Amino acid sequence: MKYLKPILCLLFFSALFGFSENLKAQDGTESTSQIDSKQRSLITIASLTAKGDLDDLEAALTTGLETGMTVNEIKEVMVHLYAYCGFPRSLRGLRTFIKVLEERKARGIEDRMGAEASPVQDDRTKYERGKANLEALLKTKLDGPGTDYAQFAPIIEVFLKEHLFADIFDRDVLNYQQRELVTISVLMTIGGVEPMLRSHMNICLIQGLTPYQLEEAINLLEQHLEKEKIQSAREVLSSLLK
Repeated sequence: MKYLKPILCLLFFSALFGFSENLKAQDGTESTSQIDSKQRSLITIASLTAKGDLDDLEAALTTGLETGMTVNEIKEVMVHLYAYCGFPRSLRGLRTFIKVLEERKARGIEDRMGAEASPVQDDRTKYERGKANLEALLKTKLDGPGTDYAQFAPIIEVFLKEHLFADIFDRDVLNYQQRELVTISVLMTIGGVEPMLRSHMNICLIQGLTPYQLEEAINLLEQHLEKEKIQSAREVLSSLLK
């Protein structure tokens, strides 16, 4: 851990002086992009679903399918994001996806379903599984005192561990890195949750995403989100890397 801060500082100053200009010069092709086509679709679909922009979502869903995402992967994005922006957005997104799939089927296009979530074979309680999953996300043990909100409302801590980090994160249709990309995309979209966005950007780094990839994720959403939300996300990332 003692080497982490200098490394992140170096990455930050490299990004500060070179990355933005490099991105402007890139043409957005797979060969120059820091994030791949599936990651771009994860980010865009999550954000548009959270925003409720169903017209643009239809196009993003089509792009996702045509660039290799399976039906079950896209469904899983929408199931995951309800934990951060609520059932109404998630359900409207799923209904929009049904419409897209039906229209494609009517044109003779059969989209690949992909793998279902594997059955959970673990004798631990859901709380224990959720705690273990969160520790795997953070790559550290959680043995200290609980957070202020957990002490104030203990039941929310139970729900977080048992439902979000056990029921949802145990589903292997998406991996941890993909789930965190979905999460930061939703948090950027809803706005006003900077402490949570910072925490989840940090998890993205822990899970192997680079500052360059996070910056590109922000840039990707620039066409869909208000300028204030994009600026806020950039400030959160800069603060994290310092």
